[in-house]
Amino acid sequence: MTMKFPNSLLALLILSILSSLSVSWATSEPVPINGFLQCLPKQFHSGRPILEVVYTPQNTSFRSVLMARIKNRRFSSPTTPKPLAIVAAKHESHVQATIVCAKQHGLQIRIRSGGHDYEGLSYVSHVPFVVLDMFHFQSVDVNVKDESAWVESGATLGKIYYKIAEKTKVHGFPAGVCPTVGAGGHFSGGGYGNLMRKYGLSIDNIVDAKLVDANGRILDRKSMGEDIFWALRGGGGASFGVILSWKLKLVRVPEKVTVFNVTRTLEQGVTDVLYKWQFVAPVLPKDLFLRARPEIDNNTEGKKTAEVSFIGHFLGQTDKLLPLMNERFPELGLRRKDCHEVSWIESVVFWDEFPLGTPVTILLNQTGTAIPFFKAKSDYVKKPIPKKVIEYMFKAMLEIGNIWTEWNPYGGRMSEISASATPYPHRAGNLYMIQYYTSWYQDEGIEATNRYIHLTRKLYEKMAPFVSRNPREAFQNYRDLDIGANLDNQSDLLTARVYGSKYFKGNFERLVRVKTVVDPHNFFKHEQSIPPI
Repeated sequence: MTMKFPNSLLALLILSILSSLSVSWATSEPVPINGFLQCLPKQFHSGRPILEVVYTPQNTSFRSVLMARIKNRRFSSPTTPKPLAIVAAKHESHVQATIVCAKQHGLQIRIRSGGHDYEGLSYVSHVPFVVLDMFHFQSVDVNVKDESAWVESGATLGKIYYKIAEKTKVHGFPAGVCPTVGAGGHFSGGGYGNLMRKYGLSIDNIVDAKLVDANGRILDRKSMGEDIFWALRGGGGASFGVILSWKLKLVRVPEKVTVFNVTRTLEQGVTDVLYKWQFVAPVLPKDLFLRARPEIDNNTEGKKTAEVSFIGHFLGQTDKLLPLMNERFPELGLRRKDCHEVSWIESVVFWDEFPLGTPVTILLNQTGTAIPFFKAKSDYVKKPIPKKVIEYMFKAMLEIGNIWTEWNPYGGRMSEISASATPYPHRAGNLYMIQYYTSWYQDEGIEATNRYIHLTRKLYEKMAPFVSRNPREAFQNYRDLDIGANLDNQSDLLTARVYGSKYFKGNFERLVRVKTVVDPHNFFKHEQSIPPI
């Protein structure tokens, strides 16, 4: 079967792309990209010409397309390996063709939705590769009648929230607070946010998915089977195929919710307040999510000081929130003037740190704020951290300077869901999760990068006795190659068990079994993917 595409134009397109591609990605040998490009228009004909959405380094738009969704400047330097091509798919047939042709011609693919992979694994590889960019897959179809929504993997969380709020004022969805994150990676890694204590994670509220497997087949929940559907929800979709879309189960929210952000400094005794928070936040009613965010800021004298922002989200109104907080957490000193009653969609804007009253259309902004260099790590805490350790943490943060940590409380619905219900195992028994996030904007170069990464690792090492152990658990969506990685295109199962046990605990072995069935030849792989047996 031939594509309905003029032969003369097809030949010109291929020749123009291939004419300057006579050497390989890393050697002087003929490159596999030539055969890949010639293969693409021969596959899965849909009337949607695929070469029109292929960008190679010789294309004037290549750099802008690549850079548009790089969210960590550590992976945007001239020495960072670049793809041989970017396929900015606009139709599912483009995804199918990319998989089949990459597989035939020995190319690795990296799948990018929003570009927020903390270690750049969605757009960087050290072997010849192409990027399958899902940015154009942005459809969000909300069905209020059955309280569901089909969302494509390139849709950002901000767009998903906005589209839900367009149709209903009493529904939402439990997912992250960063509106530029793409649905593909966010949901497949778990997806958490300020509704997690009430409704669990994103993956606990996903009821169907569409996946393209290593053979180019499009599968839904029924045709893929429950094992693969289980693996996609928290096991990292990029190990199993390309996720085209998700079906979400919407959740109920009141017409008005209450939000607040109260900051306390070292001088105001925040150490004692944060210590007490550990005992309070995980056992509050499910309707209340209270994040603690220790960070470094300049005080009124221009000197750096440690402070903690206590950011709250209550599924109710102020009159009910204040007595609850005064009884459970009087140390915070929450006042009526600190509380703001807003719609759920307005609370999303508030949580992204925009001023109250900012139009909700800001959630449709695809670019976000300035892009930093950064390094992040994560921990799970099962027993309250002693005050002396909190004091040390503040000192270490002051030394680093450009760092914040986020303490996200568990309990509530999170403690009710079995650790094996999805690949995400961090459920009952956890008080909270910590994210360590060091970022810098002006200090470019390897020396600055090495310094900030070293200091972040130093703090992480000092926290080891006070967080989860055997294994020291980590959150997959806060990707961290320090905890183990298969480098140099290897797929060693023993190495994978090191990082796999930290991300998935006892669920790792089931993920390996699923991988062995769905992708036995390990086409879909990266430095922290699930290998087959």
